[in-house]
Amino acid sequence: MRANSTRRALLGALVAGGIGATALSPAADLLSSFAPPAGRAWRSTRGETPETVASPHGEATVTYDEWGVPHVAADTEPAAYFAVGYVQAADRFFEMDLVRRRMDGRLAAAVGERAVDSDRFHAQMDFRGAAAASETALAGSRTETLIEAYTDGVNAAREDGPDPLEFALAGYGAGEWTPIDTLLVGTQIAWGLTGSFEALRRDVLRERLDSADYRRLYGEPFDHGAPIVREATGGDGRREAESRGRLRGVDPAFVDALAEHEPPPAWGSNHWAVAGEHTRSGSPLLAYDPHLTLMAPPVWYEQRITVANADVDVRGATLPGIPFVVIGENRHGAWGFTNTGADVVDHYTYETDGEEYRYGDDWLEFETETRTVGVADGEDREVEVRKTVHGALVDREVDGESRRIGVAWTGMTGTQESAAIYEFSRTRGADDYLEALRKMDVPTQNALYVDDEEVHYQVAGRIPIRRIDGEVVRGDRVFDGSAAEAEWAGFEPFGQSDWSAGGFIPVEETPGVSDADYVATANQRPVDDPAFPVGQGYASGFRGARIYERLDERIAGGGAVDREFMVALQNDTVDLRARALVPATLDARDRMDGSLDPYLEELSDWEYRMNRESTAALVFARFYEAFRAATWSDDFERLGLDEGWWPQEWPLVTLPHDDPFFDGDRAAVIAEAMAEAVDEIEAEGWESYGDYNRTTIDHPFGGQVPALNCPRYPTDGTDATVFNVHDGADAGSSWRQVSSIGGESLSVVPGGQSGAYGSDHYADQLRLWADGEHKPMTFEAPDDGRVLEFRGREE
Repeated sequence: MRANSTRRALLGALVAGGIGATALSPAADLLSSFAPPAGRAWRSTRGETPETVASPHGEATVTYDEWGVPHVAADTEPAAYFAVGYVQAADRFFEMDLVRRRMDGRLAAAVGERAVDSDRFHAQMDFRGAAAASETALAGSRTETLIEAYTDGVNAAREDGPDPLEFALAGYGAGEWTPIDTLLVGTQIAWGLTGSFEALRRDVLRERLDSADYRRLYGEPFDHGAPIVREATGGDGRREAESRGRLRGVDPAFVDALAEHEPPPAWGSNHWAVAGEHTRSGSPLLAYDPHLTLMAPPVWYEQRITVANADVDVRGATLPGIPFVVIGENRHGAWGFTNTGADVVDHYTYETDGEEYRYGDDWLEFETETRTVGVADGEDREVEVRKTVHGALVDREVDGESRRIGVAWTGMTGTQESAAIYEFSRTRGADDYLEALRKMDVPTQNALYVDDEEVHYQVAGRIPIRRIDGEVVRGDRVFDGSAAEAEWAGFEPFGQSDWSAGGFIPVEETPGVSDADYVATANQRPVDDPAFPVGQGYASGFRGARIYERLDERIAGGGAVDREFMVALQNDTVDLRARALVPATLDARDRMDGSLDPYLEELSDWEYRMNRESTAALVFARFYEAFRAATWSDDFERLGLDEGWWPQEWPLVTLPHDDPFFDGDRAAVIAEAMAEAVDEIEAEGWESYGDYNRTTIDHPFGGQVPALNCPRYPTDGTDATVFNVHDGADAGSSWRQVSSIGGESLSVVPGGQSGAYGSDHYADQLRLWADGEHKPMTFEAPDDGRVLEFRGREE
């Protein structure tokens, strides 16, 4: 995996309710006393639960199917969500605990010195304060009541025990779960999908690159012609004015230090839907696969919840720590989300004397508190937490000098996405869904919904509008906080914001389309000409273009779409980068040594499918990485910038053959890269792509206890194919879903339901996932499944 991506992945991999496979591996001496568990500890490795549990919220039944998916049934919602809390904690409590600790800045107290920097950042951002603001926003709601019931269930499972094995291995215990912890998990999801220090990076790049090079590598929309909505949506077409705010002379090391706490750059997602008029069944179909870190246990947890008195029957996936089904379907419709790439973070500099900062004509004191970061087997640290009118103030010491920047983020205020997610389970059609979607303040997502009558796409979430001297500006630079540049009207950090005060794009004006024939999202730009600037964090567009290519061919040719076609498209491995570069590679054959001929012959008859049995796929994968490095490394080294600053894939693939970044000779760069790739392949002894591209799905403690890691299987795909895996297969499709309205739906996770490594459900879906297969996602509980009864009792 690329070096900078690896570094960021290791520290950023707690996103979406889970942690990266090696992010928090304890020191070897921590596990020196590891021995085969016995007694209660051994029971924890098998994920066993009692047959009956007392519940203060009423009776419920949990029936586990053959894949370990709990089917929760109750007459009332509090009884159901108590049971959900219990089964999630029984299966995934260690994972849940690590997420809340990280977000609360309490990770070092469990794992020691290596987490101090993470704790310092999370304390300074005050994610707990943001979660507390969301708790206030939900006060008195049905959502609050059900989170409390869920919390009771989590704590009941803790009390029944035993603790997961990892707590004994790491040498610490877990405290009780609270409603704030659930909201912290939600805050982590939102930051993990939208958190960014890209504006700082853009200022450095603008300063160091020639202005024309900056525009073509970073500033202009990719010309792939496959936005999500491929016709105008009625926006007024206003253009963005340039901000006069600028952070000149910023040290890239400061940006790199903060970038450790961004999500890894390779994360993405696909989903697409086809209306009933184009399907064999006459009902819409939806396919969905979010791309996140692949780890043991997986990011997602599958559950079904049936509530008789609330007419609820919902099934899908959630993040451990969240009670409600986040993505999935009910009896009326199905939904999923992909990341929009919207710009929802701004950065500010201030004129300051250290204790106060200038804001307009006034000098204000920083809101300040000192927090203690506990460190296991080390010295505790004091962290100064400072805030301004815009939000948090974060700092890092670089070369002996303290650097600081103000941060505003849409999730840094009271938000109601928990209510939105809860209400999805109760929707009976598109109108209900869209009403719930209005409460999804964060993260900003491409929301796709289907039911028997409609396919609906909408950008959901709060997107700031920045103005300077009355003109709308983009947020891709640092603003002057002392001059009150580009503030978000109505935004109240760590309080309750007024979303209608003019500081955010009205929900009615975000990109979207109703009654679509078919629509596909793969993190590409939503529309060509939005009414307001949405962002610039879009994917290169290869996946989106390929999905539309397949859908266009099928539907324009008069073919009916069925579930099998949706599965086949989800498993599509054509890499459009190869389609663009392989012909140029073959044209450069006369520049290469004859020893490369066998490998070039493999490419000459290849159809650009990144399949595990293909030698050509192996050659292209290693050639592409060498080509990428040969193109960018020398130029960016001269700028004092490493790999983490290189452009996205679209500019690389589409650069003219005589571009200066090729020193005017792309063929020479291609020949150099091909020779390097073949040397690597022969040195490693690889014969096919599957020899290199294997699942790497590891447990946080897997470096010291390899038995906790999942098996290595060869698999297909790249980060640019619809069937999605990333560099060495440690990131990719973290859940696959195909929803057939009125028919049988499908799903699979890259691993299993249980976090207990001795469980039959620790990795029982991994082979299915690696082979592009699915299991049924039904609304029927098995007659012969293991049953857990919850019996009502008085408080």
